[in-house]
Amino acid sequence: MYAIFENGSKQYRVSVGDVIKVEKLNAEVGKTVEFPVILTADEKGIQVGAEVANVKVCAEVLSQGKEKKIIVFKYKAKKNERKKQGHRQPYTQIKITAIGAPEAKKPAKAKKPEAAKVAAE
Repeated sequence: MYAIFENGSKQYRVSVGDVIKVEKLNAEVGKTVEFPVILTADEKGIQVGAEVANVKVCAEVLSQGKEKKIIVFKYKAKKNERKKQGHRQPYTQIKITAIGAPEAKKPAKAKKPEAAKVAAE
């Protein structure tokens, strides 16, 4: 089974157990984050749209970091214009723990006190 979710205007195809880098999230290391699903596929087939409206991808935050530095060098010939910049893109590394609909919380049934049950007999 795999799912496709969106984060930071990018879409990611993941399965349970995958470790990926996504756009930086405001989440502490060890916390769980959820992403809404766009598409899921399994042995039953592909589900899209309203069929996956309540399906979520749950992931655990492993680390926060920055990518390797890239150099942006702007140059104009014969003008003596040179501009050198570096950039390190921040990311969050996550591990996919579950794909599926969140478990519906069932309302707890009210228990009758046993004393009332005994008194009724």
